[in-house]
Amino acid sequence: MNPIALWRRLLAEFAGTALLVTSVVGSGVMAQSLSPDDVGLQLLQNSIATAFALGALILIFGPVSGGHFNPVVSTADWFLGRRSRTGLTLPDLTGYVAAQVAGGVAGAILANLMFALPAVTWSAKERSAGNLWLGEVVATAGLVLLVFALARSGRAGAAPAAVGAYIGAAYWFTSSTSFANPAVTIGRGFTDTFAGIQPASIPAFLVAQVVGLAVGVALLLALYPGVGRAADQVVVPAEPAQPADPAQPADPAQPGGSATDDADDLATVRR
Repeated sequence: MNPIALWRRLLAEFAGTALLVTSVVGSGVMAQSLSPDDVGLQLLQNSIATAFALGALILIFGPVSGGHFNPVVSTADWFLGRRSRTGLTLPDLTGYVAAQVAGGVAGAILANLMFALPAVTWSAKERSAGNLWLGEVVATAGLVLLVFALARSGRAGAAPAAVGAYIGAAYWFTSSTSFANPAVTIGRGFTDTFAGIQPASIPAFLVAQVVGLAVGVALLLALYPGVGRAADQVVVPAEPAQPADPAQPADPAQPGGSATDDADDLATVRR
């Protein structure tokens, strides 16, 4: 059972998703302002800011909620862990998705207000084409593979850097610029800026992301058959180690009494 209260985890997911969308939208507005005649440079600025922000946000909120900020990741966590009773429960999943979508909308509104725009400016940027939907399938499947492969192989501590790097790179190697996140996609419909997406284009993007989720999960089950047992490494943070009593010297004969065991405990917490 997760020792952290659900309301705290939902608050972390809401705030983390909101700040992620704020970074996506805000950096796009700033890029257009600083480099108005160079779309390539605008995309570079937008992708770098998003990648760094995502890594930092996972570091901030991950110890509380797992730092999903993405209904696709949360759904995969529930689905893969349901048989081994690990990861999110179905009520948890419902709360996570609601908090993430609300956070995505709030983040777009916050970015609009920071740049002196109306709170809601419906995007007019059409993103509707088969090649873009294929790009979303690829981006989403790759993200699911990355997150759960890290957890299954005991390298979840690398997730902030790895996920940030993957999303930053996927801005460039996918035709859709890698939304890969239903909550972010919905939020970006609320801003008519560089990062916006026309509301009419959103449903098809969501369908593509669900297909990407299915592809990613299928590949995970083929490559890592026991991946469900690692679902807790994605969503449930390790309980912090209890500080040692300075009055009690470490006893190598007791569990946790050696310097090596202490290092192993610390590594477990970091994972």
